[in-house]
Amino acid sequence: MMVNFPSSLKLGPMEFDIENYTGGLPKLKDYEYAWTKTASIIFLDQPVGSGFSYARTAEGWPTSDSKSAEQSYQFLKKGYLVGSPYTDSVIDENSKIIFAHRMALISDAMYEAAKKSCNENYVTVDPANTACLVALGDIHKCVKDLYKNDILEPKCTFASPEQEEQQDRRSLKEGHSDFVLSPPMIPNLWCRAFNYALSYTWANDDTVQEALHIRKGTVWNWKRCNKSLSYTKDVLSVVPVHRELSKLGLQVLVECGDRDLVVPFVGTVKWITSLNLTVVSEWRPWFVDGQIAGYTKKYSENGFHLTYATVKGAGHTAPAYYRRECYNMFDRWIHYYPI
Repeated sequence: MMVNFPSSLKLGPMEFDIENYTGGLPKLKDYEYAWTKTASIIFLDQPVGSGFSYARTAEGWPTSDSKSAEQSYQFLKKGYLVGSPYTDSVIDENSKIIFAHRMALISDAMYEAAKKSCNENYVTVDPANTACLVALGDIHKCVKDLYKNDILEPKCTFASPEQEEQQDRRSLKEGHSDFVLSPPMIPNLWCRAFNYALSYTWANDDTVQEALHIRKGTVWNWKRCNKSLSYTKDVLSVVPVHRELSKLGLQVLVECGDRDLVVPFVGTVKWITSLNLTVVSEWRPWFVDGQIAGYTKKYSENGFHLTYATVKGAGHTAPAYYRRECYNMFDRWIHYYPI
């Protein structure tokens, strides 16, 4: 099975003990709703250069969408799960405008102006189309200061610990909206970026790397998101891949948070619809402990079964926000129980 998520911290059996953190190397504690309790999961650092992965030769360092996909193909067995999947560059980018309107981030007038002047294409805009550029500029002003991963949470800096102090000084001096709030200091104004900042301290600690059996000298500085990869985006859409896989008898789960502006659910629904699968279960809520945890819709075609599920109130990616609900969702799916 292939599980596509950017961080094992959202799924694994441990989490940072933030409540008792007082500085230094953060400690870990057991997490009750780990996905590893219900299935055996292999976490893959992919593409090469991400996490602690490395290339043995200079020729092995450059990679691309197609190369990394080929290398990961062996993980596709009986089914696959994708979470908040960036699937089609045009569909997903266009969906951000629609999502912003649905979430009342932009007005009806702004949306209609953009829709009309841009002809519903907000990605490849003609530089001479002034009306469209102005409309998109107005929209950008309304959403630029939002935390795109979750529009309900404060926008905070994704800084490593070494950068925090410098960033905080700049933020205070300039009245900047990007800042890191430490839970022990300001518990009522918690920023998710603090949790990510702890990962830099933890993953770059020598004792941690020794315990993980990291080969010395391969990764000098672990980064949560390595921006220095030699990577080529040579696949603009993987919808044809999903369409080809739909010819096989696979079990598929596509899930996403409904407050995610990075990969909005609007685009996900559009590319799923384009597969022209038969709807076998219409849109309905799914529950955890009697409370609505999200909504789901199921499709099937010639032995191919696709379950689409949203996680109510979650961002990008959903398990980072509602781990318990996502665990229940995964547990039901992996054991063929209804979500």
